[in-house]
Amino acid sequence: MRADAPTPIGARELVVMREMAASRERVFETWMRTLPEWWGPRGSRTIAWEIDPRPGGVFRTVLRAADGGEFRTRGVFLEVTSPERIVFTDAFDPGWEPHPCVFFTGVASFHAIGAERTRLEVRALHWSVEARDEHERMGFRACWGEMLDRLAARVVAAGSDDRRSMHGE
Repeated sequence: MRADAPTPIGARELVVMREMAASRERVFETWMRTLPEWWGPRGSRTIAWEIDPRPGGVFRTVLRAADGGEFRTRGVFLEVTSPERIVFTDAFDPGWEPHPCVFFTGVASFHAIGAERTRLEVRALHWSVEARDEHERMGFRACWGEMLDRLAARVVAAGSDDRRSMHGE
């Protein structure tokens, strides 16, 4: 490899996956509809959010940690293809304004496994190996693991709500 060649994407990405007992349509819809209920690490809660799920649409959240500290995320959606894929990045602010503190692009892919199971794969793509390493040190795997566990619980609850509605409960 030439010294000026880009680092292969595999060396700059982090990946976490979960299988869920629901259709990818339900998992995708639950992701979008209930994001404030599962977003952020355990012990935190989403106190403000704004999402406009279309290319160029805003993605903003404010999390409050158990110690009272706040963590803000911001960026835009690059792609929203229901029920297959969600791509978002902090490289831009709304209006495609470049942001000076670029950290990563997130890609959530919803893979159908038969009719009623989904494998959800979340990839964090970084501009450098150093940024990837920093994200890993920040607890990427544990945090996203917790978030996907909570999303899976919301997916189960959504299925229960659907069954109650069908039976007139």
